[in-house]
Amino acid sequence: MMTLDFSILLRFENALLLGLWMTIKLTLICIVLGCSLGFLVGLARSSRNLALRAIAGAYVEFFRGTPVLIQLFWIFFCLPLLLGVELSNLASGVIALTLYMGAITSETFRASLKSIGREQLDACVALGLPNRVQVVNVVLPQAVLRAIPTLLSNCVSLFKESALVSAVGMADLMFVGQNISNNTARPVEVLTVVALIYFVIAFPLTRAVSLIEGRILKKLAI
Repeated sequence: MMTLDFSILLRFENALLLGLWMTIKLTLICIVLGCSLGFLVGLARSSRNLALRAIAGAYVEFFRGTPVLIQLFWIFFCLPLLLGVELSNLASGVIALTLYMGAITSETFRASLKSIGREQLDACVALGLPNRVQVVNVVLPQAVLRAIPTLLSNCVSLFKESALVSAVGMADLMFVGQNISNNTARPVEVLTVVALIYFVIAFPLTRAVSLIEGRILKKLAI
């Protein structure tokens, strides 16, 4: 019977921390870019322009309907061949996860945009406000407030999905864990600790989402 020895991981503490930092950095970059893209796509899907709605809808359905791993592989292996340029694993990971985040958050923003009363938009038109001012000062603040709980859930999901970038050799937490596991022949200890690190970060965020959602619902009900 195998004897567990978690103390062996103390030798690789710095490597795990560097991998965790890369995971967090990648996640934060993709959250910012993905949410920005998602808001623009949500606006496009709420547009009166049929062609714009169709293009945005096709993008959302494709990236929500295909595995993120396949999207990552296609961007890393196929896109450079089509464009004639070389993409690093970091660039490929950012592109893939940003496109995925944009697709899932666009639906969140679209739902929040629909919840904004039509009378507010009519008032903006009556006041003669330019479209840019309407979007930035009226639509965006309310849409973000209503979307915050779901957006936070999407962010937690993205944090966990980021482990996929290890498949293209990016030195994130999962990649570092796999290397340590292979070098030490201690997969049980290493992968257990890696899983616990993901859990320790994701679980409090998940609980925070529930608390924030309750507060926002109360605020909107006032």
